[in-house]
Amino acid sequence: MHSQVFLRRGVLLGVVTTAALAALLPARAQVGEPKPAPAPQTSSATPACAVSAAQVRLNQPLPRLARRLANGMPIKIVALGSSSTSGAGASSSAASYPSRLAEELVRRFPGHDITVLNRGVNGDDANAMLARLDTAVIAEKPNLVLWQLGTNSVMRDKALPQHAALIHEGLARMKAAGAEVVLIDPQYATRVIAKPNVEEMVALIATAAKAEHVPLFHRFDLMRHWYEIEHLPFEAFVSPDGLHMNDWSYVCLAKGLALAIAEAATRPMATAAGPQPGR
Repeated sequence: MHSQVFLRRGVLLGVVTTAALAALLPARAQVGEPKPAPAPQTSSATPACAVSAAQVRLNQPLPRLARRLANGMPIKIVALGSSSTSGAGASSSAASYPSRLAEELVRRFPGHDITVLNRGVNGDDANAMLARLDTAVIAEKPNLVLWQLGTNSVMRDKALPQHAALIHEGLARMKAAGAEVVLIDPQYATRVIAKPNVEEMVALIATAAKAEHVPLFHRFDLMRHWYEIEHLPFEAFVSPDGLHMNDWSYVCLAKGLALAIAEAATRPMATAAGPQPGR
């Protein structure tokens, strides 16, 4: 009798144990199985903004800005330009490149008093900018001026030779007021590159910057890099009008400018000056 009870208990225990193992084994198998890979992002996803120091390095240092940073003095920057400075194509004024640049510079130089004023006016060309230079720029006593120009003259098919004289005049007046200047050339956008004289304008601005020994920020080349090297579609960085920048490209432009300004203002002067005669 006792042996039958023990036998029944043994059979019952074996059944329970087998059932428990059967339930446990599939659970362990599920834990060990790899999870499905996430679906790839579609082309509509916002691309990453990756700007290297080599891409945006200015060909001239900013020694006066460097001294102010080193001495903890306040810095005022004026962004002079047309619609791509005022922020046409952005979702708000806070998304314009001068606003974004202010944020980037404060992040790079915490504790410093840095102001960026937006003095962009839609439709302005070099003539119009010089007409308001005293009141819009020089009266602010800026330490640095970011002068974006060239696009509207290209879009209006204006003769370019006169622009060299206008650039030299503007630079002379800003230098006389004690400001350092960085020139910014046109944007690489569908309607701009469709114009036959855009490359000539880009070259003219570069020649003027070299002759006047002022830094040049190559916006045209940076945006062309997005299209030709990074293979971004124009819709990723140009507004639907085919002319103006958008929120993403204003942010990326600001990141590039902040990187360029920070490097030029902290560059060792011996390196910036290059090898001395006889060395």
